[in-house]
Amino acid sequence: MSRPMNRRQDNHKISRELFVLTYGALVAQVCKDYEKDEDVNKYLDRMGYDIGIRLVEDFLARSAVRKCRSYSETVDVIAQVAFKMYLGVTPSVSCSKTTENEFFLILDKNPLVDFVEELPAGRCSLCYCNLLCGVIRGALEMVHLAAEVTFVQDRLKGDDVTEIGIIFSKKVEDKKHKRKK
Repeated sequence: MSRPMNRRQDNHKISRELFVLTYGALVAQVCKDYEKDEDVNKYLDRMGYDIGIRLVEDFLARSAVRKCRSYSETVDVIAQVAFKMYLGVTPSVSCSKTTENEFFLILDKNPLVDFVEELPAGRCSLCYCNLLCGVIRGALEMVHLAAEVTFVQDRLKGDDVTEIGIIFSKKVEDKKHKRKK
């Protein structure tokens, strides 16, 4: 009976590895297409954003999570459920000591860089995994939460961990308008 479960886990591992290899090829191509790291970073963020606005429906359907009541609860769901579901890792969460709307996801292991040892030569400003920031930002926007999502630390740039910062700005207003009487 445990055999089908192992097969399922093997399929997820293969899918994850295929995604990581494909992502590496994508980043290499985007680096060829754009000279400036800033342009590559924007492209990866925008691509991630487009994925995030579509991925949130799948996430909500598959995870059966309830509506979050706070920024803290939202970040916990992102770390403990979404990252685990899609990337197979669970980042730790820390919050800013000065504001209630700033959080950090700390990845001891970043699966997107499993097959990457260093950034390409001359690409020191490249945020190789900027796709993740876009995915998080896009998904949050779809649940009416505006946020700035950026890399704070990156192992590919010599840091000890990979750290993603999330600063919630305000709730995105619904497009529904109240009727005037």
